[in-house]
Amino acid sequence: MDKKTQRDYLYMRMARTWSENSYCVRRKVGAILVKDQMIISDGYNGTPSGFENVCEDENNVSKPYVLHAEANALTKVARSHNSSDGATLYVTASPCMECAKLIIQSGITRVVYGEKYRIMDGVELLERAGVQVDFMPDQNDL
Repeated sequence: MDKKTQRDYLYMRMARTWSENSYCVRRKVGAILVKDQMIISDGYNGTPSGFENVCEDENNVSKPYVLHAEANALTKVARSHNSSDGATLYVTASPCMECAKLIIQSGITRVVYGEKYRIMDGVELLERAGVQVDFMPDQNDL
């Protein structure tokens, strides 16, 4: 395995570990944003700042205001002095359509994801926009 692939697996492992911070019950998702081999942002799915850390309603449906891991990582980098232009996003689940639009607009050039979600329209949009998209399942799943 070459050094680049080793780093990809390392960053995906970090995204999986970061997902453990999520209070969501149905699905925990983590994201790591990397540029020039340096982590410039991170995120996990959850509620906005100041909201209770409960992601699902009484019917176990995600509340409409839950932020996805990608959105949290992108808003976090937007508040910093870093730029996501040319960065790689490592995320534990394939991005949805809404997150894909944010990824495209943020200048991210590559997305690596570890789990296919049932709806793949976000991945299709990323590919259509010329973003390199790579599926990298957990090595334990191989």
